[in-house]
Amino acid sequence: MYPNLSYLLHDLFGTARDNGLSVIQMFGLLMGCGFFALGYILYRELKRKESEGTITAITQKEWLGKGPDIKEMITNGIFGFIVGYKVPEVIMNFAEFKEDAAGFVFSGRGHLGLGLLGLLIFGGYYYWDGLKKKLDTPKQVSRTIHPYERVGDIIVLAAIFGILGARLFSILENLDSFMADPIGQLFSGSGLTIYGGFILATVAIAWYVNKNGIPPIHVADAIAPALILGYGIGRIGCQVSGDGDWGIVNELAKPGWFVFPDWAWAYDYPHNVLNDGIAIEGCEDKYCRKLSPKVFPTPLYEVLSSIIIFFILWFNRLKIKTPGVMFSLYLVLMSFARFLVEHIRVNPRYDFLGTQLSQAQLISMALFVLGCVGIWYFKKRKPQ
Repeated sequence: MYPNLSYLLHDLFGTARDNGLSVIQMFGLLMGCGFFALGYILYRELKRKESEGTITAITQKEWLGKGPDIKEMITNGIFGFIVGYKVPEVIMNFAEFKEDAAGFVFSGRGHLGLGLLGLLIFGGYYYWDGLKKKLDTPKQVSRTIHPYERVGDIIVLAAIFGILGARLFSILENLDSFMADPIGQLFSGSGLTIYGGFILATVAIAWYVNKNGIPPIHVADAIAPALILGYGIGRIGCQVSGDGDWGIVNELAKPGWFVFPDWAWAYDYPHNVLNDGIAIEGCEDKYCRKLSPKVFPTPLYEVLSSIIIFFILWFNRLKIKTPGVMFSLYLVLMSFARFLVEHIRVNPRYDFLGTQLSQAQLISMALFVLGCVGIWYFKKRKPQ
């Protein structure tokens, strides 16, 4: 397993583990790759839909030469303050930062004076630049904006609200831990619930695209294959880092029909990022533990299911003409796969009609029904 980049490079090139590159966590790195893939697929799909005439560019009016925008100046000033407050502290205490990057960043440690200096430099530069471009008589111009030009904003919204939602739902699922350590749990980088991120990010993106004149239903169809591909890449991060998103203990003998390697049936996640399990003999690095007994590698199963769902959606995207059906199909396939894998995953269970189901399974059931209803509804209302 590779809790951070230094462990991967150690296996590839023999470099030392836990060096400066250990600040790059493998889960975060692959989650970033997932967002990149999501953006690329969404960009392609929005361009295709515009070329087909499904969606159109919009003309937006804006002012030139009005001078500095106060809101933008404040935003840049805040960014400059964070940079000045935190970056010097990280540089001067890099060893501590390397041990717990997230905890260090979210702590109150920093340099107030340098933070204020950063605020003045960033905010002041933006103000000066605005004054330099100010015209005696501001003029209004029209600018054509294509839907695919909004992809960057959509990805930023997906990342911010996705992480917030994932964190919120994780807290709701683990209220005891939150009550015991609210600050630590609130700013922890672990324990993210994917459905929480999906729900909150969906609401934020729908609001944004509708506000900017793009029909949300077409964006939903365009983003469906992108979402499942990004999700699958993110699950690779869960698998290779050993972030605790694994399954229940699996001491069953590998069945004859299971043609994959033994580690795909039962795995011990050596060097997992949680440092969970028993000590690895002879290991003297920071992450020197493995699980015992072995467990189902559920992230791996979700990677495989995500690949299958992606290709189903991708090869049918040109055949499905009714708006809303593609996204509804995504909900059906994604929720069904998640419901199944939850049976062998370690998660809190809740009583539901005499059965024990996880939070993810309850949400999967709701999304499955929503997807089925969506397919029926959108096909029924399809204009002739």
